[in-house]
Amino acid sequence: MQPRRRTAGAVAVAAAVLASTLGISAAGEAGAAEPEKLVIDLATDTGAFHGGASGSLYGIYGDGAPSRNLIEGMNLRTVSTKAQDGPQHPGADALEILPPFVDSGGKDVYIYMTDIYRGFPYEWPGADGPARLADFKEKLKKQVQQVLTMGDYKDNVVYVPFNEPEGNMFGTGRWSYNGVSWRTNPGPYFEAWKEAYHLIKDLDPDARIAGPNTSVLYNEIKGFLQYAKANDVVPDVMTWHELSSPAAVRTSVAEYRQWEREIGIGPLPINVNEYGHNYHLSVPGQVVQWVSAIEESKIDADLAYWNIDGNLNDSAVEANKGNGQWWLFNAYGQMSGHTVGVTAPHPNQQYTLQGVATLDEDKKQSRAIFGGKSGDADIVFRNIDPELFGTAVRATVQEIPWTGQVGDSAQPLRLADQEVTVGEDGTVTLPMTGMNEMSAYQVILSPGGNGGEPAAPSVSWRNSYEAENATYTGGGYSKNGPEGTPSNVGKFATSGDYNVGGLRTGSDGVLAFDVDVPTDGTYDLSVFANSYNLFDRVKEQGPTNVFLRVDGKDPQELRLPLAYKWVVWDHTDTTVKLTAGKHRITLAAQDPDLGVTKGDAIIDKIDLSLRDENVTRPAIYEAEYATLTGTLPSYTHPGASGPGAVPLPKGASATFWVHSPTDGEATVSLDHLGGGRAKVSLNGEKLDIPRMGAGKKGTDVTRVFLSGGINKITVTGTKKELVVDRLRVTPSSGNLVTKAYQAEEGRLSGAAKVTEAYTFATGGKSVTDIGDGKENALTVDVVAERAGRHAVTIRYSNAEQAPATHYNPDPIARHADLSVNGEAARRVLFPTTFHFNDFRELTVPVTLKKGTNRIGFTAEELPDFDGTSYNQFDQRSPYAPVIDRIAVTPLTEK
Repeated sequence: MQPRRRTAGAVAVAAAVLASTLGISAAGEAGAAEPEKLVIDLATDTGAFHGGASGSLYGIYGDGAPSRNLIEGMNLRTVSTKAQDGPQHPGADALEILPPFVDSGGKDVYIYMTDIYRGFPYEWPGADGPARLADFKEKLKKQVQQVLTMGDYKDNVVYVPFNEPEGNMFGTGRWSYNGVSWRTNPGPYFEAWKEAYHLIKDLDPDARIAGPNTSVLYNEIKGFLQYAKANDVVPDVMTWHELSSPAAVRTSVAEYRQWEREIGIGPLPINVNEYGHNYHLSVPGQVVQWVSAIEESKIDADLAYWNIDGNLNDSAVEANKGNGQWWLFNAYGQMSGHTVGVTAPHPNQQYTLQGVATLDEDKKQSRAIFGGKSGDADIVFRNIDPELFGTAVRATVQEIPWTGQVGDSAQPLRLADQEVTVGEDGTVTLPMTGMNEMSAYQVILSPGGNGGEPAAPSVSWRNSYEAENATYTGGGYSKNGPEGTPSNVGKFATSGDYNVGGLRTGSDGVLAFDVDVPTDGTYDLSVFANSYNLFDRVKEQGPTNVFLRVDGKDPQELRLPLAYKWVVWDHTDTTVKLTAGKHRITLAAQDPDLGVTKGDAIIDKIDLSLRDENVTRPAIYEAEYATLTGTLPSYTHPGASGPGAVPLPKGASATFWVHSPTDGEATVSLDHLGGGRAKVSLNGEKLDIPRMGAGKKGTDVTRVFLSGGINKITVTGTKKELVVDRLRVTPSSGNLVTKAYQAEEGRLSGAAKVTEAYTFATGGKSVTDIGDGKENALTVDVVAERAGRHAVTIRYSNAEQAPATHYNPDPIARHADLSVNGEAARRVLFPTTFHFNDFRELTVPVTLKKGTNRIGFTAEELPDFDGTSYNQFDQRSPYAPVIDRIAVTPLTEK
């Protein structure tokens, strides 16, 4: 089914309409078609919530790429990754990602043991099949011996001896065992499986082994299972790939379970350790359809790896930011209790409205996430238990929009927040209007009757305008597409299916968007764009610069984003001032006042939203929606802002996942109802601030330094029982004094040198060639007004890329060994910025003494696990990134 696309004027969800109609039965006018219904039956228990769709293949590069915040906040459950020191791709070494993953709440690391070889199909050496298998068995032995050195972490390892054997080691190609597919003659593969199984179990009797890890659940797998049972080598975890559709997930799991019953094994845990396509990944409205099928099947599953590693399969941006897909998994991972029956208007049919829902009787809370449809639909909750919820419910409705594959996203948009009377039949109907098929949506139901004031929508007016519908004048125009579609899932998702090219070096092109806005004011403008970082015209400068005007006035120069391939979307954000009515917003390759474009960019769309008090007021994070440990929400507090509040006895905690658009100061307000005291930690660090709380209702305000992207703020009870209402967060300035230091003004040693090659560095100068030995270093003396924890924000660039063997680009996360006052260095990973002239910021917390402190940066190549050998394919860089500037800010106000 081809999904419906909408015109620009229909893109915005009608939040005001939704708020005014929320809870009203959508009978419709006479003759009007009934809207589609997603029906959620809270009386049907379909099993404990599993959370298994939060998995990743090659999604973690190393400790810090992505950050532990992103891993924990996404509730990442399983990771499949390469063998330690394998040459398939840079980073993602199993035993290097194991500790940060497990320490961030992860469950299992699946080691693709075959990824100890280069190439795909795997290039295993040997004159014939037996010789190749002998070489592989030696490598298996070494891998298991390495795992056994990892202490308790080894319990989180699952071995995957073979990956897609039908197309690799036991297929028909050049690098196969004997040139005959195991599906035709299974003997050699079955024997190899048995030998590998016994080798691993002999070394580690407690080992868990997964397989057969085929690209499809072939019928021949039934024969594999029969052999495995007969020879006592049944895998501990059943794995295969579903590079198909969500419908195939349900069908395949059901078929496999039938095989188990017929053969007399299991039931085994299942990990579908590759799912989804380029067209789906990053798009909340697409991925939620996979999530619903995976959760319904109660299995684990890992997002497929089509692009770069270390970004959680197009969920993570830079080191610490999340896109819309990340926020979808954040919402999914905060579900609890048990799943309930969900009946979709087109059951188990991809590219239609699908969803998953839970009920947690202890929390008295139901959550639903859904999406995949444009237009209108009714979300119907049935059998709402009055003993849990009362005669009214508080319904919070949020949208999780698509923000591009590498585009940062703020927290989900609040569309509505209201009390709704439950019908006599125990039903509540929430009419959704103007949904976007690329978005996912969340509804949280809690008991009503508290009387708290409904929270306003996050945005009061917004709209999108497709580039292909804009007016282009000048030369070089191209309308590109269709891009990803249901019939071409290998291509990337694009709003409206098409995009526009023409703004490039030497062009005189102008792309004009005609907009109509409701009121005078400042508007947030996002340009969704892309430049391929290795394209000839882009290589020279990096980010492509274009020029924005409103009605021919107020010129701005914008730098459009880079990515690892064409049609990989990000957004460049700015603001414009508009009066009520019609305007023309232009993007041009030339500007008489500002200059000319260098590079080559494609444009997908622009988003425009009114920056009114709904946007500028503090972001609200209700405690009853937070991640809770050792406590439950309470709905007996009439003074609470939302449906309830959270009592925090000593040791209990509430964790809030807080977005910050940039690295910098924010004001954090903790609204509470009194009763006790609590301490606060930020990103795992206890803040040096007075205990929050008191004996009566109040607000504690503090200024803290937030990292750009996702921040973990945890409030933990320390005395009596503090009743927490909510957290409110807003950017601020002037309370935490930042001191900035240009890298070129620091002390350079060895080969490190100042360069003027990267024009977008501050002042046009930066420092390069740090590393390749500790003697090649940058040292900066910084001054702290007081002792304590500080944020060191490093403006850097990194575009090193290793030679790839197939479709995955292989950017390298460079590292710096950062030391303070001569103490032991800390290794910090710096993800790619796609070009050395494209600078990003990364913040590292450090302890400084009062007065002058010496911060040093150097680097050297990391050896393999044995400490003596080194990667032969330039996949471990010996260099630190190019460093432009270092800024130092106290982590909290005094």
